[in-house]
Amino acid sequence: MLKVYNYNQLSATEIQKLTLRNTDAGNEIRETVENILANVKQNGDVALREYALQFDKVTLDNLFTDENELAKLTERVSDEQKEAIKTAYQNIYKFHKTQFRQEEKVETMPGVTCWRELRPIEKVGLYIPGGTAVLPSTFLMLGIPAKIAGCKEIVVCSPPQKDGKINPFIAFVAQLLGVKEVFLVGGAQAVAAMAYGTESIPKVDKIFGPGNQYVTKAKTIIQSTTVTAIDMPAGPSEVLIIADESANPVFVAADLLAQAEHGVDSQSVLVSTSQQLIDETIAELEKQLPILPRSEITKKAIANSYAVFTADLLEAMDFSNQYAPEHLILATDNWKLITEKIINAGSVFLGNLTPESAGDYASGTNHTLPTSAYARAYSGVSVDSFVKKITFQHLTSEGIKSIGKTVEILAELEGLQAHKNAVSVRT
Repeated sequence: MLKVYNYNQLSATEIQKLTLRNTDAGNEIRETVENILANVKQNGDVALREYALQFDKVTLDNLFTDENELAKLTERVSDEQKEAIKTAYQNIYKFHKTQFRQEEKVETMPGVTCWRELRPIEKVGLYIPGGTAVLPSTFLMLGIPAKIAGCKEIVVCSPPQKDGKINPFIAFVAQLLGVKEVFLVGGAQAVAAMAYGTESIPKVDKIFGPGNQYVTKAKTIIQSTTVTAIDMPAGPSEVLIIADESANPVFVAADLLAQAEHGVDSQSVLVSTSQQLIDETIAELEKQLPILPRSEITKKAIANSYAVFTADLLEAMDFSNQYAPEHLILATDNWKLITEKIINAGSVFLGNLTPESAGDYASGTNHTLPTSAYARAYSGVSVDSFVKKITFQHLTSEGIKSIGKTVEILAELEGLQAHKNAVSVRT
């Protein structure tokens, strides 16, 4: 079920190999994605319709669902489901609203004032996955901070369902967010469409959203070859659980499986100070896995996962920081003792009663997070992701006198006389 490693018996090279995931050693994914990007760039909507037929098995007359059609689709959503989505909306909005704050002005010298002001990114593209699972929760996680930031244009792409329509839950979230249309495009081709623009889909300034390895590869290529930015390389999902003897193996197994059911390339890692807990968790996996509706997908992801036995929680945290997980669960009553040791993680879930599922849907934090060890350098999506911070400075007559000599000397030592003169003519 889960292969078990002893942390103290692993070399640095073995640990590095163990923490490596989702690589494209043979460049097969890159080649496929580059072909898709080139086709969409050259052929626009025609290419998108071809890919809908090839990948989604649907023939599309229109590449978008308009406001009227969205309204009809929401009628399929039950009142109970609508209330759950609204509760999630309110919590996510409440948490993200606190992130939108203008900064104070600072007088660095007498008469020299500096500050930053927020400006929304004008055109943003949101990719909402819809392959083996449709994720209206991702629409909330991206759409809400985009609205709070004040983005003028929000372009939304999500794969068509088998009936050639948008999923009703996606339609309902679009209504809540005030989004008037959703484009029926998935995969790397959606990323290409938003990066280059087509006859139907506007070009955007920044692309957001998780996806499989093809979507992630498309985003990274786009970022390096166009002026379109991306949120982060958010690929196949992952969780790392640190658990000690205070953890409940039933809970731990359920959390591992919750992550694994995302897709066959997802990964669930258990790091524990208790061999008994590892054994009991493996036994629980064998009980819980077969009865899951997505058991075939989940089984393949678990086969790609493992457990690590460590001497104590500090060793467990050391391994976690090297792994740099997208989701980190501290399944221990002693979580307060190790939170300060967390260096690399996307989002953290503290204690035995805090499942990752809470953050995935409704606690308020964002679930669009860096994967594949990118948590070493990237943060998850926030309102900051949708704004630019522009610096300002203003000098009074006192200010130019205060700072003038310093600037003149620095410009002169760099050999930039015109820079010096720009100050000298004022003083």
